[in-house]
Formats: sequence, structure tokens, C-alpha cells
Amino acid sequence: MLEVYEIFKWCFLACLVLTGIHCYLGLHIVSRGVIFVDLSLAQMAVFGSCLALLFDCELGSSTSYFMGLLFTFIGAAIFSLSRMRDERIPQEAIIGIVYAVSSAATILVLSQAHHGFEKIKAMLDGGILYVDGHGVLKIFIIYAVIGLFHFIFRKRFLLISTNISEARDRGMKIRLWDFLFYITFGFVVTSSVQIAGVLMVFSYLVIPAVCAILFTDKILNRLIIGWAIGTVTSAIGLLASYYVTIGETQGLPSGSSVVTTFGVVLIFAALLRLVMKKLKWLWMLLKIAM
Repeated sequence: MLEVYEIFKWCFLACLVLTGIHCYLGLHIVSRGVIFVDLSLAQMAVFGSCLALLFDCELGSSTSYFMGLLFTFIGAAIFSLSRMRDERIPQEAIIGIVYAVSSAATILVLSQAHHGFEKIKAMLDGGILYVDGHGVLKIFIIYAVIGLFHFIFRKRFLLISTNISEARDRGMKIRLWDFLFYITFGFVVTSSVQIAGVLMVFSYLVIPAVCAILFTDKILNRLIIGWAIGTVTSAIGLLASYYVTIGETQGLPSGSSVVTTFGVVLIFAALLRLVMKKLKWLWMLLKIAM
């Protein structure tokens, strides 16, 4: 057991940090109905990071990080401007276009890089198993600052995510607050992709939030449920990656194992919600009969 602790201690702490900020932002994203904005912004960050390869900068370097951040800001500007009162073109269409074009551009860039396939795999699956204490502290500080900013302006951010009509009636500058939301969101996505990969980032953002929304309407309760699900699922996924053996291979990729575990947890949550709904009807019928 001590060996497992030594292998996964920083990795698990990184997962806890990811859970904390991503679950909160995920509630916004699901409420807005722009589920794939995370994938799109993450892909913009990946494209920017990959461009750094053309300047002989390795993935994970400071240049790679800031290039990814620059393109994430460009994506933030696009998404904030594309949210209009009369949405003749749905914002999800814009998000999908940005994702497709940035993905294709990333493949073109990596086709010119050495070991392009391995770099694509690293961007998708991430390298969270290899994160160290410095990496955990770095993202914790970034996310703490962003979390504080969102806490101070929480009423405005929640209003434009959950009730855009009321926000307009109050005279809020929707595009400005949208841009601030996507900028802070971009910081989180760019930092997370560097250590966890696109698939883990998407899972931490969406799945705990969706599971929480199944069971409660209150924001605080959703956060508590989402954080609990993220914490437990991270632990199970990492332990599974260590102990599960498929064929002759001992152990599984940590990132993919956590993502798959999230999928199983979501199915379980949906079934639990269905059972609870049936039992509620059964209880009401029993009360009527009595």
C-alpha cells in the first residue's frame, strides 16, 4: 500500500485540485448548454502549444504554455461575441466549428513534428501520473486566484449562466461578463491540459456536474455532490490503473482509467436517479392507498 501511495500521492492531489475548480465551472457550462466549449477551448490550447514545436520549444515549456494561453484567449473572444440575443446561428455550431478547425490545424502542425503520434496521444491522455509537487502547487495557486475572482462576482456569473433574460433586463453587459468568464475558463483549461490531457479535463468539467444536477437544484448542494463524486472517482480510477491487469499488461494508463471510471459512475448515477424516481412514485401511491 505504501508503494501505491508513493506513486499516486501527487497525482491524486492534482486530481483533487482539478475536481475543485472544474466541477464549479462545469455547472456553468451545463447550465449554459454549451457542453463542448471545454473541448473546443482545450483544443485551441493544444493547437497553440503545438505551434511552439515549430519554434523548437518542447511541449510543457513556458513558451508552449503561453502560446496555448494566447489561442485560448482568442477562443474566449470568439465565444463571447457569438452569444447573441437572436441566435440565428446556435452557439454550439460556432463551438463545433472552432473545435474541428483547431483539431485539423493541430494535426497539420504535428505532422511536421518528430514523433507526432506520440505527442497527439500525450495531449489526449495527458501525463498526470508524472506531475510533481511543484506542478500541483502551480495549478493550485492559479485556480485559487480564479476561484476567488469567481466568488467575488459569483452573482453576476451565475445570473448570465442560469438566467440570461434577467441579466439583460438588469442591464448587465453580457458580452463583457461572458468574455471574463471564458478568459478565466481559458486559464483553467490551458493549465489543466498541460498536466491532464484533453479527455481528463472534459471529464472533470462535465461528469461530476451532470451527476450532481441529477439529484438537486441548489448550487451549493450540486457543488458538494460534484466534489464528492470527483474525489471518489479519482481515487477508484487511479487504484484501478495500478491493480487491474488486461492480458499480459500490468497496470493501465492512469488518465484513461480515471476517464473510464467517470463514465461508469455517470451510468450508475443515472440508474440511481431512475430508481429513486420510481420509489418516489411508489411511496406516493402507498400514501394514497392508505
